[in-house]
Amino acid sequence: MLETRKLHDFLMSKAEQMTEEWYEKLDKNDPSGVYSSTDSLEIEKLKGQNFAFHEIAFRILIEEECEVMKRMESWILETTSDPAHVGTPIEFIIREFMRTRNVYFGFIKEFVDANKESMTIESALHYYELIIKITDQAIVWYTHERNRHLNEKLRFQKEVINELSSPVIVLSEHTALLPIIGEIDADRAQLLLENTLDQCVAKGISSLYIDLSGVAMMDTMVAQQLFGLIQSLELIGVTTTLSGIRPELALTAIQLGISFKNVRITSKLSQAIQQRY
Repeated sequence: MLETRKLHDFLMSKAEQMTEEWYEKLDKNDPSGVYSSTDSLEIEKLKGQNFAFHEIAFRILIEEECEVMKRMESWILETTSDPAHVGTPIEFIIREFMRTRNVYFGFIKEFVDANKESMTIESALHYYELIIKITDQAIVWYTHERNRHLNEKLRFQKEVINELSSPVIVLSEHTALLPIIGEIDADRAQLLLENTLDQCVAKGISSLYIDLSGVAMMDTMVAQQLFGLIQSLELIGVTTTLSGIRPELALTAIQLGISFKNVRITSKLSQAIQQRY
């Protein structure tokens, strides 16, 4: 235990040196990401994050593993949410984890060589195994959290895009237009249904034009949801006019047995509006 404490103290005494040497040898030529920054504050922040990682990793030698993992988890959550790291390719970050681990091995070897008369081979191997364990776990956690963060960001962006791409545009006091553009999947179709009903009620719409000329393709499930929207609008007192229906969509509707009984249909949106006015 005393020997382990000595190794911890030795590594911590070298931690600042490790950080400075790590940064000096860093590949700064790639223009993307945090490692190529020339901003002095960003550089100091990056060094601080690196030094903090050393502090946590070396605690594996003197603390319970569960406590060290909690500290590491906090470091990873903070780092992966850092905008500068978010914009850095994940392969560059993993490369730096591995490079840092190799630096640790070098200093552990220095300590082992200096104390080889009192140190067993088993003890030396144990130290290497601990460092491998904490750095490997950090790589796995970092990759997982990075993917989770990016997926959450993509999900949010998709929701924003879906909301912006299906606006109910008011044309007159009780008349509005819903232009649908782009690919419609099941998620977007559900959001379209919810948003359109909410907006029609909020804006007092009684007549809605739905233009499908910007929809390139649509499968049977999405077609069912679209025409479910028309039925839902009818239930809240909104009459609909469809325009721009492509032949393949018309065929899908017929195959599904969808009725156009209470729906006005025109080939073009301009015709629908002209007929209205």
